[in-house]
Amino acid sequence: MLVRDAARAHGDRVAWVFPHTARPRWTFAEIDAAVDRISAFLRRSTAPGDRVAVMLPNVPEFPLLWLAAARSGRILVPVNTQARATDAAHLLRDAGPRLAVTTPAYAEVLAAAAAQAGLGLTVVPADDLPAGPDGPEGPDGPEDPDASGAPAAPGDLVNIQYTSGTTGLPKGCMLSHRYWLTIAHALRANFPRLGEDDVLYTAQPFSYMDPQWNVVAALLSGARLVVADRFSAGRMWADIREHGVTVFYCLGMMPAALLARPPHPEDRNHAVRAVLASGIPTGLHRELEERWGVPWYEAFGMTESGADLIVTPEDHDETVGTGCVGRPHPGKRADVVDGSGRPVEPGRPGELVISGEGLMDGYWGQPEATARVLRSGRLHTGDRVRADAEGRIYYLARTKDMVRRSGENVSAREVEAVLESHPAVRTAAVVPEPDAVRGEEVKAFVVPSGGETPDPRELLEFCRERLASFKVPRYWCVRPELPRTPSERVAKGELRADRGPCWDAAAPSPDTPPPAGGTTGGRP
Repeated sequence: MLVRDAARAHGDRVAWVFPHTARPRWTFAEIDAAVDRISAFLRRSTAPGDRVAVMLPNVPEFPLLWLAAARSGRILVPVNTQARATDAAHLLRDAGPRLAVTTPAYAEVLAAAAAQAGLGLTVVPADDLPAGPDGPEGPDGPEDPDASGAPAAPGDLVNIQYTSGTTGLPKGCMLSHRYWLTIAHALRANFPRLGEDDVLYTAQPFSYMDPQWNVVAALLSGARLVVADRFSAGRMWADIREHGVTVFYCLGMMPAALLARPPHPEDRNHAVRAVLASGIPTGLHRELEERWGVPWYEAFGMTESGADLIVTPEDHDETVGTGCVGRPHPGKRADVVDGSGRPVEPGRPGELVISGEGLMDGYWGQPEATARVLRSGRLHTGDRVRADAEGRIYYLARTKDMVRRSGENVSAREVEAVLESHPAVRTAAVVPEPDAVRGEEVKAFVVPSGGETPDPRELLEFCRERLASFKVPRYWCVRPELPRTPSERVAKGELRADRGPCWDAAAPSPDTPPPAGGTTGGRP
């Protein structure tokens, strides 16, 4: 009912702006009508509970399809447009969609992924979706055979949203109507208290949760949402000024990339009242605020748990540059626990555990992995934090086996599995390498299988053919063996400290041979 209620309340007001598309502006009423038409299409072509994969860039058809799937009882499976066949095959094999929606640019990847997964998949071009009133199956098309069905229940699934998780291949988070509405209600009722006078802005790919919660929050609050085709540090603030943006969210490399742009006379000429961000570089926090003249508020959330913590204006001034990620949203609880799950005293480090409304229902088809993370209704994040005496949470470190590169979570095990499928590699290990721009870079250690030493340039191309670009290692280190713990696990702590010879694929002249020693410089 969210879309229907928004259409009744706001009608012909502009709800969405996609400046880069042929039809850039959508009213609340037009969205509702398009969602009805696409819902009818899904009911004719799939069954309730069927999964629908979508591999689209930031175009209106993505959120329209998502909302239509939610209205019709289907489950969306977003596929990153950077994925290659091997990436996408895992998602398709795991989720088992019957239908996929894409564009010609990605149809070949989806077809190859479906073949690898052994899956019969009907692929529908996005242009064939009945989104517009004059498009296929518009007002004179077949009627919806099941439009009067029962409304969705809060616990019905809307997404299988894949995230890298702690180890292994990406896991599908089962996200319900309740999950998404909990996020939206938190942002409307709690800080930043979104309302119909707000204009939101998002530049992340729609295959991630950030643009999706922006859609729900805007519909619930009556705010306008502006969607960029991609993140551009050089264009973002111009977009924000042009469209009168009042609130936006960013993460990963975005703050540092924005700050790296030359100062502009119009830097403070904007309508932004709050910037929400995850992972604000502590040393840049005050500089970000001084340059654009607006507070930046740290926020914490996960695909598994939604919106969890946020710094509010009451805590902002005291916590700038401290790594504070705030207090829980209403309806959420945050505890800091030791290895036995017992609360620790304020000031002592421990694991962040989240409970309350709006958690995922678990990992799709993985009850054991679900049981490891969700225990007695509490989600163990794997993140190391501390709390102060006032209950504010401060982020310390991540215990997960992943690399956080430019805001993207890269599963170390996923990259290792691809490398170990190369005939010249016996063992591989992936660790994060700190980077001033991207936060962390992907660093790969490989042990030859015998014979000639593998050429990192060949391994680089091997990975590029099989992995999304942000997962491909930048640093390549060939070693005769990897350090091991007493239990024979790879000692990744030692690898993080390893400063032996490595090849930097982003060095100024990447065609030169790997160096004789030391990690080289260069920027991607």
